[in-house]
Amino acid sequence: MVQDRAAERDFVLRSAQENDVKFIRLWFTDILGNLKGFAIMVEDLQDAIEQGVGFDGASIEGFARINESDMRAFPDPTTFTLLPWRPRQNAVARMFCDIRMPNGEPFAGDPRFVLKRNLERLAGMRYTYYVGPELEFFFLKDSADPVPLDNGGYFDQLSSQPASDIRRDTVLNLSDMGIPVKYSHHEAAHSQHEIDLQYTDALTMADSVMTAKLVIKELAQIRGVYASFMPKPMSDLNGSGMHTHQSLFQGNTNAFYDPDDEHHLSIVGKRFIAGLIRHAPEITLVTNQWVNSYKRLVPGYEAPTYISWAHVNRSDLIRVPAYKPGYESSVRIEYRAPDPACNSYLAFSAMLAAGLKGIEEEYPLPPPVEGNVFAMPVEERQSRGIKTLPGSLGEAIALAEESDLLHEALGDYTFNSFILNKRIEWEEYRATVTDYEVSRYLPSL
Repeated sequence: MVQDRAAERDFVLRSAQENDVKFIRLWFTDILGNLKGFAIMVEDLQDAIEQGVGFDGASIEGFARINESDMRAFPDPTTFTLLPWRPRQNAVARMFCDIRMPNGEPFAGDPRFVLKRNLERLAGMRYTYYVGPELEFFFLKDSADPVPLDNGGYFDQLSSQPASDIRRDTVLNLSDMGIPVKYSHHEAAHSQHEIDLQYTDALTMADSVMTAKLVIKELAQIRGVYASFMPKPMSDLNGSGMHTHQSLFQGNTNAFYDPDDEHHLSIVGKRFIAGLIRHAPEITLVTNQWVNSYKRLVPGYEAPTYISWAHVNRSDLIRVPAYKPGYESSVRIEYRAPDPACNSYLAFSAMLAAGLKGIEEEYPLPPPVEGNVFAMPVEERQSRGIKTLPGSLGEAIALAEESDLLHEALGDYTFNSFILNKRIEWEEYRATVTDYEVSRYLPSL
């Protein structure tokens, strides 16, 4: 292990020298999933890898900053890559960091550590967790007012500028950074776009999601427009989701595949779905963590509100994409609730914990819901036991607070800090008089 670490360090130092790297951005996320970081000079890179870099850990607490605390950021050598849009002379690279206490122990409030801890537990069961998210977002004229750049729709091939070029440049830049893109296209709403990242292990993907969001924003800014991952920036248009494809592998074998099942879905896959179905209400605070997230999760805008699953059907919370003969590795489930403004490290941890609980406790899988669940009479949904996702951040907080599963997945520190952050946001929102209230009530009350 020490030899591997030394080899990784030497590779990074050699790569930095060969590519004329002058600055290294050290990245980490706060409890809410905001990308944080600072830059060091290349002369300090070796010491940073070996000894870490000290910083004020209060910056990782989100809104709930209690006091200053010393932390050390240790760059992960496997995440070293150049930032392609920056100059090649005196180039800039980035590395994700693991956050530790001054005594060297991992910081329990580091979202990256939370995910790594869940993945280590999974490795003990001889599984690897693969995910493939679909990132939806808007290109807008600026950040002050959500004005679309185009009137396009789903899969429209637009010649209008600059959106198509920004999307193209994003794909090329991500490829240069070792982050392959599977698809990119215009989404259903005006000026809404989607970039689907090629599936990989969950830790690599969580880093990739954070990177992709920054690249999209940076390249949009260069072109003079604004890219937003806000779940629902406009009331009358679809919101942005982050549908997350998931599977478990044992070595090169897809644990979700069963050649003898009618739909080629194994009992492991079915129990994983059952876990997500049962625990969906309590993990929604993590997959949909903002007040605005719940403006997306309403009927009529292609986002899930009912807790159901189906083969292929896109109106359900969970769908199982159709099996393609000869592609056993592609059997997977798609969880459609998350939005791209979530903390990917915590969201992957929560979804994995729910699915694993279904496997460990051998949850029975309810029947699939074929047809449009939104069009069902209320009585039919009730008779079939189809429940709903939380309707507001306040409801999601209340459900999460009582969740032993979420508490275990996030750990004491992160669980309590995350809940505190969300309570602060909810109380601020409840006390704010909105434009809707003023326009609706002021003239008549």
